[in-house]
Amino acid sequence: MAFSQADPDPALDLDELVSAIEDFNTYFIRLPSVRRLSFSTLSVLHTLASKGPMRLTDLTATEQLKQPALTSLVAKLERDGLVSRRPDPHDGRAVLLTLTEEGNGIVRSRRADRVSRVARLVEHLNDDERAALAGYTGLLGHLTEIAARLEETGEQPS
Repeated sequence: MAFSQADPDPALDLDELVSAIEDFNTYFIRLPSVRRLSFSTLSVLHTLASKGPMRLTDLTATEQLKQPALTSLVAKLERDGLVSRRPDPHDGRAVLLTLTEEGNGIVRSRRADRVSRVARLVEHLNDDERAALAGYTGLLGHLTEIAARLEETGEQPS
Protein backbone atom coordinates (compact mmCIF):
# COMPACT_ATOMS: atom_id res chain seq x y z
CA MET A 1 0.00 0.00 0.00
CA ALA A 2 1.58 3.25 -1.15
CA PHE A 3 -0.51 5.73 0.90
CA SER A 4 0.17 5.98 4.59
CA GLN A 5 -0.86 9.50 5.70
CA ALA A 6 -3.34 8.82 8.51
CA ASP A 7 -4.93 5.95 6.59
CA PRO A 8 -7.95 5.18 8.79
CA ASP A 9 -8.42 1.64 7.51
CA PRO A 10 -5.51 -0.59 6.54
CA ALA A 11 -7.90 -2.59 4.32
CA LEU A 12 -8.61 0.56 2.28
CA ASP A 13 -5.83 1.28 -0.18
CA LEU A 14 -6.29 5.00 -0.79
CA ASP A 15 -3.65 5.07 -3.51
CA GLU A 16 -5.54 2.35 -5.38
CA LEU A 17 -8.86 4.17 -4.82
CA VAL A 18 -7.47 7.44 -6.19
CA SER A 19 -5.97 5.62 -9.20
CA ALA A 20 -9.30 3.94 -9.94
CA ILE A 21 -11.16 7.25 -9.71
CA GLU A 22 -8.59 8.99 -11.93
CA ASP A 23 -8.68 6.18 -14.51
CA PHE A 24 -12.48 6.18 -14.66
CA ASN A 25 -12.58 9.99 -14.82
CA THR A 26 -10.14 9.89 -17.72
CA TYR A 27 -12.58 7.65 -19.61
CA PHE A 28 -15.71 9.45 -18.43
CA ILE A 29 -14.58 13.02 -19.07
CA ARG A 30 -13.55 12.19 -22.63
CA LEU A 31 -16.93 10.84 -23.69
CA PRO A 32 -17.87 12.72 -26.84
CA SER A 33 -20.54 15.38 -26.63
CA VAL A 34 -23.27 16.27 -29.07
CA ARG A 35 -21.55 19.56 -29.80
CA ARG A 36 -17.80 20.09 -29.93
CA LEU A 37 -17.20 22.26 -26.91
CA SER A 38 -14.01 22.80 -24.93
CA PHE A 39 -13.53 21.27 -21.50
CA SER A 40 -13.63 24.76 -19.94
CA THR A 41 -16.92 25.55 -21.69
CA LEU A 42 -18.48 22.30 -20.54
CA SER A 43 -17.19 22.82 -17.02
CA VAL A 44 -18.81 26.26 -16.81
CA LEU A 45 -22.11 24.93 -18.19
CA HIS A 46 -22.14 22.01 -15.75
CA THR A 47 -21.22 24.26 -12.81
CA LEU A 48 -24.05 26.69 -13.59
CA ALA A 49 -26.44 23.77 -14.08
CA SER A 50 -25.59 22.23 -10.73
CA LYS A 51 -25.05 25.34 -8.59
CA GLY A 52 -27.50 27.73 -10.21
CA PRO A 53 -26.95 31.39 -11.08
CA MET A 54 -23.56 32.68 -9.97
CA ARG A 55 -21.47 35.80 -10.03
CA LEU A 56 -18.42 35.67 -12.27
CA THR A 57 -16.15 35.99 -9.23
CA ASP A 58 -17.81 32.95 -7.61
CA LEU A 59 -17.50 31.01 -10.86
CA THR A 60 -13.80 31.86 -10.95
CA ALA A 61 -13.39 29.99 -7.66
CA THR A 62 -14.82 26.77 -9.16
CA GLU A 63 -13.08 26.80 -12.53
CA GLN A 64 -9.43 26.33 -13.41
CA LEU A 65 -9.26 29.66 -15.23
CA LYS A 66 -8.07 33.12 -14.27
CA GLN A 67 -10.70 35.86 -14.30
CA PRO A 68 -9.69 37.44 -17.67
CA ALA A 69 -9.92 34.06 -19.45
CA LEU A 70 -13.20 33.23 -17.74
CA THR A 71 -14.62 36.65 -18.60
CA SER A 72 -13.76 36.04 -22.25
CA LEU A 73 -15.24 32.53 -22.15
CA VAL A 74 -18.48 33.77 -20.56
CA ALA A 75 -18.77 36.51 -23.20
CA LYS A 76 -18.48 33.83 -25.91
CA LEU A 77 -21.05 31.63 -24.15
CA GLU A 78 -23.38 34.63 -23.99
CA ARG A 79 -22.88 35.36 -27.72
CA ASP A 80 -23.59 31.69 -28.46
CA GLY A 81 -26.84 31.87 -26.50
CA LEU A 82 -25.76 29.38 -23.81
CA VAL A 83 -25.45 31.79 -20.86
CA SER A 84 -27.27 34.98 -19.96
CA ARG A 85 -26.56 37.77 -17.52
CA ARG A 86 -29.11 39.30 -15.18
CA PRO A 87 -28.91 41.72 -12.28
CA ASP A 88 -28.28 40.20 -8.87
CA PRO A 89 -31.50 40.84 -6.91
CA HIS A 90 -29.45 41.19 -3.70
CA ASP A 91 -26.86 43.62 -5.12
CA GLY A 92 -27.82 45.91 -7.99
CA ARG A 93 -24.17 46.45 -8.88
CA ALA A 94 -23.54 42.74 -9.47
CA VAL A 95 -24.55 40.44 -12.31
CA LEU A 96 -25.55 36.79 -12.10
CA LEU A 97 -24.71 34.31 -14.83
CA THR A 98 -27.38 31.75 -15.62
CA LEU A 99 -27.86 29.05 -18.23
CA THR A 100 -30.26 29.66 -21.07
CA GLU A 101 -32.60 26.91 -22.21
CA GLU A 102 -30.07 26.02 -24.92
CA GLY A 103 -27.28 25.80 -22.34
CA ASN A 104 -29.46 23.58 -20.15
CA GLY A 105 -30.22 21.46 -23.19
CA ILE A 106 -26.51 20.79 -23.76
CA VAL A 107 -26.06 19.74 -20.13
CA ARG A 108 -29.13 17.45 -20.26
CA SER A 109 -28.01 15.94 -23.57
CA ARG A 110 -24.50 15.20 -22.28
CA ARG A 111 -25.91 13.62 -19.15
CA ALA A 112 -28.31 11.42 -21.14
CA ASP A 113 -25.46 10.35 -23.41
CA ARG A 114 -23.21 9.56 -20.46
CA VAL A 115 -25.96 7.58 -18.70
CA SER A 116 -26.44 5.56 -21.88
CA ARG A 117 -22.73 4.86 -22.25
CA VAL A 118 -22.27 3.90 -18.59
CA ALA A 119 -25.35 1.66 -18.85
CA ARG A 120 -23.60 -0.26 -21.63
CA LEU A 121 -20.60 -0.74 -19.33
CA VAL A 122 -22.75 -1.84 -16.38
CA GLU A 123 -24.34 -4.50 -18.60
CA HIS A 124 -21.00 -6.33 -18.43
CA LEU A 125 -21.05 -6.53 -14.62
CA ASN A 126 -22.44 -9.49 -12.72
CA ASP A 127 -25.21 -9.10 -10.11
CA ASP A 128 -22.78 -8.85 -7.18
CA GLU A 129 -20.74 -6.15 -8.95
CA ARG A 130 -23.91 -4.18 -9.75
CA ALA A 131 -25.00 -4.38 -6.11
CA ALA A 132 -21.57 -3.20 -4.96
CA LEU A 133 -21.67 -0.35 -7.49
CA ALA A 134 -25.08 0.72 -6.16
CA GLY A 135 -23.59 1.03 -2.67
CA TYR A 136 -20.57 2.94 -3.97
CA THR A 137 -22.85 5.42 -5.72
CA GLY A 138 -24.26 6.59 -2.40
CA LEU A 139 -20.86 6.55 -0.78
CA LEU A 140 -19.25 8.67 -3.53
CA GLY A 141 -22.18 11.08 -3.27
CA HIS A 142 -21.57 11.36 0.46
CA LEU A 143 -17.84 11.99 -0.09
CA THR A 144 -18.76 14.74 -2.57
CA GLU A 145 -21.06 16.34 0.03
CA ILE A 146 -18.27 16.23 2.62
CA ALA A 147 -15.84 17.81 0.14
CA ALA A 148 -18.32 20.59 -0.68
CA ARG A 149 -18.96 21.26 3.01
CA LEU A 150 -15.22 21.43 3.74
CA GLU A 151 -14.70 23.71 0.72
CA GLU A 152 -17.47 26.05 1.92
CA THR A 153 -15.87 26.39 5.35
CA GLY A 154 -12.38 26.75 3.90
CA GLU A 155 -11.31 23.69 5.83
CA GLN A 156 -8.74 21.46 4.21
CA PRO A 157 -9.24 17.70 4.51
CA SER A 158 -6.62 16.46 6.98
